[in-house]
Amino acid sequence: MALKQPDVATEVKEEVRDNRSKKEYKYEPSNKKWKSKLTSSLFVLPYFIMFMAFLFIPLMYGLYISFHDYGLLASERPFIGFENYANIFNPDSYINEIFFTGLFNTFKFVIFSVPLLVFIGLGLALLLNALPAKIRGIFRTFYFMPYAISVSVISVLWLWLLDTNSGLINNYLTQLGFDPIPWLTSQPYAWISIVGATIWWTIGFNMIIFINALNEVPEEYYEAASIDGAGAWQKFTKITLPSIRPIMLFVVITSTIASFNVYGQPYLMTGAGPGILRKYY
Repeated sequence: MALKQPDVATEVKEEVRDNRSKKEYKYEPSNKKWKSKLTSSLFVLPYFIMFMAFLFIPLMYGLYISFHDYGLLASERPFIGFENYANIFNPDSYINEIFFTGLFNTFKFVIFSVPLLVFIGLGLALLLNALPAKIRGIFRTFYFMPYAISVSVISVLWLWLLDTNSGLINNYLTQLGFDPIPWLTSQPYAWISIVGATIWWTIGFNMIIFINALNEVPEEYYEAASIDGAGAWQKFTKITLPSIRPIMLFVVITSTIASFNVYGQPYLMTGAGPGILRKYY
């Protein structure tokens, strides 16, 4: 009986495969893994510090003082449990009126501002996308620049424009023979002023988000619709809106959250009034 000769080619292939496997699953020392994790943690560390210092710790401290009879200059701040929360729903407590007046005004601001922030932002994005590419970036920068300014600067700027006695707009109206308008001291002008200032300040962010969403819509969809005889409105309702629906939902959510956090504009522009922020906090 003849002995079977070994297949040299097969043995070589198996040896090469084993060498490749060893290279692919090369053992990584534990100290390298530790250094990699440390490097990743260092990138996260600045955000973590800011989060703890300016969000988590103040939030916990606010929760702590809510269970105490807390006075800023008081020497004693006794623990009172849930009494502050109970006073919110007590009609005889002044906190009840302050809380629900502020809550009602906040809901009004959200209702007034969010639809305008969404639809004006979308409209600006559509207009800018229709401009020539050479000047599109210039207008995009101009519209986004106010968003980079702090709320205090925005409020002072609009206060200078809308002041009843010395505001720039009322100065022009007086020169044209019209009576000055109390933009910040009576209703409904105060609401119009605050919502208008907020839109001017933050509309650039929504516009940029919508521009990016519009650029993601395939151009082939519009070309096929043009061949089928679709008009501009049909393209917008049948192609554009369905394609950017997730982004529009994102803009609605972020705008709603931001509007619920409103405080600086009404406080700085109207001076805690008239009927808007008089009992806002």
